[in-house]
Amino acid sequence: MHLALFGAFLRVGILGYGGGPASIPLIHKEVVENYQWMTEDEFGDILALGNTLPGPIVTKLAGYIGYEKAGVPGAINGVAASSLPTVILMIGLFVALSNFQDQAWVDGVTNGVLPVVTVMMGVLTWNFIKRSKKDFGWKVLMLFITVGIILIEFVNIHPAIVIITLFAAALLQKK
Repeated sequence: MHLALFGAFLRVGILGYGGGPASIPLIHKEVVENYQWMTEDEFGDILALGNTLPGPIVTKLAGYIGYEKAGVPGAINGVAASSLPTVILMIGLFVALSNFQDQAWVDGVTNGVLPVVTVMMGVLTWNFIKRSKKDFGWKVLMLFITVGIILIEFVNIHPAIVIITLFAAALLQKK
């Protein structure tokens, strides 16, 4: 079972170019069609659950499916297999870049990435705001955003504490 889990999620990690949305069909093929570890409905349920939690969807699915099939070792196995290709590529990239770190083009590449990441984070934030507006309305959403900014920027509370507190407040608001 462990070898099959590792192989299934290693294939997803290698072939899942484009992130989570590109990898979900690969996971589905391995889990539902190839190995029949779960049904379509079960896969849909864990996909919906995984999308509600923070973090990369591939590792969440790999961890959950691995845990369901082989306990904690299976979860570790699935997460490691799905992450291994990225880790190896990143190490290779860092080694290559460190060999050329004094070159001007390396500075250009690394400085060019910053605005792209900033725009991507802005789009992600805006999508969260739109989704939250549907759930809570503008008044509650703006209250949460304002309180968060004040606590982080002016009171100097760690963002993780603010996130957990606002998450708890959102859960209480939903009841």
